[in-house]
Amino acid sequence: MKTILFIRDLNTEEAAQKITDALSETRVDFEVRLKDRCVAIEGRNDVVYTAKVAIREAGFNVD
Repeated sequence: MKTILFIRDLNTEEAAQKITDALSETRVDFEVRLKDRCVAIEGRNDVVYTAKVAIREAGFNVD
């Protein structure tokens, strides 16, 4: 199942890299889409929760 997380502050290449680094430390299958200001997560609710926590800990707001 694919889930799209919209990230309010995802507007620069540096922000995208920071999110990529945070999610790379987890076992989450993801794709950061800077143009759409979102992150696509592949997996169930526990995987989505893990991704949200990692993104928030990196300093971003998930809408």
